[in-house]
Amino acid sequence: MKQTRLLWLLLATLMLSACSSTPPAPRTVASDHPVRVQLLQHYSEWAGTPYRLGGGSLDGVDCSGFIQQVYFRFDDRQLPRTTAQQSRLGQRISRTELQPADLVFFKTGFKQRHAGIYLGNGEFMHASSSRGVMISRLDNPYWHESWWMGRRLP
Repeated sequence: MKQTRLLWLLLATLMLSACSSTPPAPRTVASDHPVRVQLLQHYSEWAGTPYRLGGGSLDGVDCSGFIQQVYFRFDDRQLPRTTAQQSRLGQRISRTELQPADLVFFKTGFKQRHAGIYLGNGEFMHASSSRGVMISRLDNPYWHESWWMGRRLP
């Protein structure tokens, strides 16, 4: 009887600890990683640009427009305009596989999606609807809970 209780207690403890565990963090990237440095240079041009649905310029930009503009300036690549189209590009990767320049996607509502560009060290740049172009952390509770997927472009 005592062994059965002990076994149930141990099993319950293991189940609860599994539910509260956090997923592994993305790999650390050196602050002077060349791709990260290039992306941060592009970010410095866009930082604080206000959010504008459908926008794609320094006057106002949305998340997919920001990605499209940065990638065009970053490596002369023409990406599709919408988050839905961008979310089908390249190869799907996990949060732990992220490298600078990978795209990160979030489910922010029933049908709403949001996207950004991963910078390394758990950070991504994006066009926030409330604060404009900014850098956020993947481990922020909002982004952590909204995580959908990462995509690596060829």
